[in-house]
Amino acid sequence: MNAVPMESTATLHYFDREFATPAVKLLPGEYYVTSKDMLLTTVLGSCVAACVRDGVTGVGGMNHFMLPEETLHNPQSATVAMRYGAYAMAMLMQKLFKAGARREHLEAKVFGGGAVMSSMTTINIGDHNADFVLRYLQAEQIRVVAQDLRGNLPRRINYFPATGRVTLRKLRRQEDSLLVRNEEQALAQALSRQPIDKQLLLLDSELAVNHRTWTP
Repeated sequence: MNAVPMESTATLHYFDREFATPAVKLLPGEYYVTSKDMLLTTVLGSCVAACVRDGVTGVGGMNHFMLPEETLHNPQSATVAMRYGAYAMAMLMQKLFKAGARREHLEAKVFGGGAVMSSMTTINIGDHNADFVLRYLQAEQIRVVAQDLRGNLPRRINYFPATGRVTLRKLRRQEDSLLVRNEEQALAQALSRQPIDKQLLLLDSELAVNHRTWTP
């Protein structure tokens, strides 16, 4: 299997008929930041999405990420997970600041981290993802104003960055759960085999030197 690319801007634009608004669907490993009145949506199983916005300017964004599966079985690779998770969050923060957001105005809503991967019998990768995103936001002093983490069902998240509104739907159909589980198991396995990208190492080094690298 080819290496999974590092996070990139979501490109799946469409018009959402349910909410009658322009929308972007995020796939695993993607983020999107906007100041427009629109919808950002994604489906989460074990993965986590952080929805972060500046409550003053209305600039907001979402990401969708998973930590590498191998860290659950190999404690020595925990630094790889931290680098990947920090990269996923730092990319979102960087784009928010470039779009005009300010750290002191930021608030976050976080979702996902469900126990949907049946192969994880000892340590649930969803719990690992949920714990990571909460630790990261606490370290960055970003308020978490809402969360829906863990559980055993996939979720569809609809996020409106301009207002901060979120609608959440638990996916209870067996075929939906199976599809999400299979996709995320393939993603976790691919991430565990992915070498550390030079760009990731550079960012990791910058974060170590200056914890506030992306502060405007």
